[in-house]
Amino acid sequence: MRKWWPLLAICAGSFLFLLDTTVVKVALPRIGADLSASVGQLQWVPDVYTLVLAVLMLAAGSLADRWGPRRVFLAGLAVFGSASLACGLAPDIGTLITARGVQAVGGAALAVTGFALLAAGYEGRSRGTAISVFFAVNGLGAAAGPVVGGVLTEYFGWAAIFFVTVPLALLTMAFTVFAIGRDTPVRGGRFDFAGAAWFAVAAASLVHGLTLGGSGRWTSPVTIGALAVSVLAFVAFGLVERRPDPLLDLRLFRDGGFATVVACAAASTVTFAALVYVSLWLALSLSPVEAGLAMAPLAVASFLTSTFLGKVLHRLPPRVLLGTGVLLGAVGCLVLLVAGIPIGLAVTGIGVGIAGPATGAAIASAAPPGRAGMAAGILTTTRQFGQTLGVAVLGIAYQAGGLTPVYVVAAACGGVTGLLALLPREQARVPA
Repeated sequence: MRKWWPLLAICAGSFLFLLDTTVVKVALPRIGADLSASVGQLQWVPDVYTLVLAVLMLAAGSLADRWGPRRVFLAGLAVFGSASLACGLAPDIGTLITARGVQAVGGAALAVTGFALLAAGYEGRSRGTAISVFFAVNGLGAAAGPVVGGVLTEYFGWAAIFFVTVPLALLTMAFTVFAIGRDTPVRGGRFDFAGAAWFAVAAASLVHGLTLGGSGRWTSPVTIGALAVSVLAFVAFGLVERRPDPLLDLRLFRDGGFATVVACAAASTVTFAALVYVSLWLALSLSPVEAGLAMAPLAVASFLTSTFLGKVLHRLPPRVLLGTGVLLGAVGCLVLLVAGIPIGLAVTGIGVGIAGPATGAAIASAAPPGRAGMAAGILTTTRQFGQTLGVAVLGIAYQAGGLTPVYVVAAACGGVTGLLALLPREQARVPA
């Protein structure tokens, strides 16, 4: 039983990170009323969180390889809990936005190092079980956010969604010290500051440009400028990463299986992007509690599927599981269109419950020794960018025709990627 204690600590930290990723959306109207914030200011409460995550996840993975994932995980919990307290105490919208940005610094560390700790701490069938439980809890945390946020906001006020995180973060820190007694061996070499700087510029510019575009400002000079800066910065980042000890080892993508996993991770986030608009539609139509509960089929289906998958994950080819999960996510979007939200969310949840653990298992297996943090950083960054891009692109569809075109576009993206993932391919050797 003791061997599963690290899993419990890791899942607790990841649950906190994902809960606060989605919990704030249903509270935005109350935050705006209490802090006298404009719609534009309110948008930065979730957007700054997304922006900082995209900028720092890859760097957090590299730091985990060099400093040890346990140490970075504990630091992330400390920053996350402290920033959550500052969010709850924020007297104005500017302070809240700043505190949310700091909260995302801790969130980036939790998102990456949790998976790196699993990949380093478990092998074989135990790894399959641990990854399945991890992604089941992740799905539960992401989907439970609107429910928890709705209840806390309606009965205790919006600040409660942040205050509740503080004691949970402290308890998780204490249990982590007890459950994970020592760190995994760290990788030598220097930290790639130049790569981190160029990636930060590229990621921040891309996320900012996509966020502006998603709000209908695609032709704005600011949007075009941000996207142009992003392209140039990514080119510079690619050139810098050709040096020894890179932030991102581009040779990993020579492996067809690894590249497929990353592509599927990006495609599966488009499904989550579609669910953002489902959640928005529900929030506009129902009370905070009712809107949160309406998303419950997604959480339940995802949690049960991921939990069951742990028993068979090590027996099935990751490619088949990935393709199946992404395809079911696409089918779920179509079911949302023709059969209604509860059934569609349940089908989508099954797809998410399959694709998540399969993606994690494939990434963990492909990661060379000493690169678990880098692999986790690639996975989490890809998912963050995928969802940001998906929200921006689907925003055009939502503004044009409501939820129907959103479902169609998300289903098409997932369907094509899922079918490509199912095609057999020769596996290359991932460089050490």
